[in-house]
Amino acid sequence: MDVKIKRIDKSLPLPKYETSGSVGFDILARENTTIESKSIKLIPGNIVVEVPQGYMLIVASRSSTPKKKGLTPPHGLGIIDHDYCGEEDEVKIQVYNFTDEPVSVEKGEKIAQGVFIKIDKMGWHEVDEMKAESRGGFGSTDV
Repeated sequence: MDVKIKRIDKSLPLPKYETSGSVGFDILARENTTIESKSIKLIPGNIVVEVPQGYMLIVASRSSTPKKKGLTPPHGLGIIDHDYCGEEDEVKIQVYNFTDEPVSVEKGEKIAQGVFIKIDKMGWHEVDEMKAESRGGFGSTDV
């Protein structure tokens, strides 16, 4: 399936899957950015993507980013909806600097990864009582 994509800065390459087994493609920083210690910042990802109907685009940390850079998404991951694809709807990577020093991200640096996920929308069937036995919440499967 082909997906419509627009690069903001055409001097940077299109995202690509680095290996034949990769499920995520790398997203590159469009500009040099400094993230101050213990702060959150948006890093422009240089792309506008028209996510196909029935899919969402997950923007997640690369596995090496927390260790190498001291950056992590403050909310775990980002979700790009099908209708977030207007001319100004650049994918941005929200990061939290958990180190005690400012962190620099250079233009063209791999800063996140994108993964397309097929989704379904569900309807609601409201009930007054749930019949299943309660499991007990967080840690309920710990022995």
